[in-house]
Amino acid sequence: MNTESHSQLAAFIWSVADLLRGNFRQSQYGRIILPFTLLRRLECVLEPSKEAVLTAAHTHQAKPDPVREKLLLRAAEQPFFNASPLSLGTLSDTQTADDLLSYVQSFSQDAREIFEHFEFENFVQQLGAGDLLYQVVQRFAAIDLSPERLSHYGMGLVFEELIRKFAESSNDTAGEHFTPRDIVHLTTSLVLTGQDDKLTHDGIVTVYDPTAGTGGFLSESDEYMQQVSGGMSVSPHGQELNPESYAICKADMLIKGQEIDQIKLGNTLSNDQLAGERFDFMLANPPFGVEWKKVQKTITDEHKHKGYDGRFGPGLPRVSDGSLLFLMHLSGYS
Repeated sequence: MNTESHSQLAAFIWSVADLLRGNFRQSQYGRIILPFTLLRRLECVLEPSKEAVLTAAHTHQAKPDPVREKLLLRAAEQPFFNASPLSLGTLSDTQTADDLLSYVQSFSQDAREIFEHFEFENFVQQLGAGDLLYQVVQRFAAIDLSPERLSHYGMGLVFEELIRKFAESSNDTAGEHFTPRDIVHLTTSLVLTGQDDKLTHDGIVTVYDPTAGTGGFLSESDEYMQQVSGGMSVSPHGQELNPESYAICKADMLIKGQEIDQIKLGNTLSNDQLAGERFDFMLANPPFGVEWKKVQKTITDEHKHKGYDGRFGPGLPRVSDGSLLFLMHLSGYS
């Protein structure tokens, strides 16, 4: 499938928005289309191992949850599973919302968490109240997003195109969701130029973005390194404050088959969840013109008590200059 075909598929998926007009604002379309796209892709990926997972779920139902989850992951042969016999195509037309939410709750923890940050249950209830849920479910159930038709890379392109459409439809918050792809590509190329000695086929590199957003820099750096090296291992790390952007980032990476364990939710400046790590490459588009007054006490305490053993030893910028704090944060990881 070429780039034009990916764009056409993304446009076809986005056409589900035609059903939503009148019941939802344009800025809400992505909050429905993105999680449903993820859900359909996950069930297509899991289809070959579905019976094996259901058998394992029955066999190991009495085991403790952590043990059971590992056994089901092994049966799924994927980094996620779903232990429900349901699918989008088999949901009842009379209790669609209950069936759908039960289905989503049957995913393994990492996948299930993504839907929670999309506030999926809330939108499912709204769709149900507007007599739209079953129609939306059936529309997505008919879309073939199987790996046989669409590789992880291709699915990533489709999902990124949907993210772009979502950003465009959310003009008031577009900057929180999306850094233009051309800027991401240029920045990534500049950072990685001349680093060929690190980008070897059998190498492993770590990449970090403390303001991960929807994961543009992490995805682009991975793609760039794969092209240059011919298949090296890239370990993405990041943290994001906005729960929705965090959900999109993890969904995009899960769709591409990437590891998502080191993608964290929270304020990097006041609650650094990757403290003590060191990274080969760091890429970020920190928020400019954003003050750090809300976390002033935490940051000031770190500056006073840790000094140069912390991130802010040289001193603190004015409270309106959050971007400089992020640069100081990054310098502590180099």
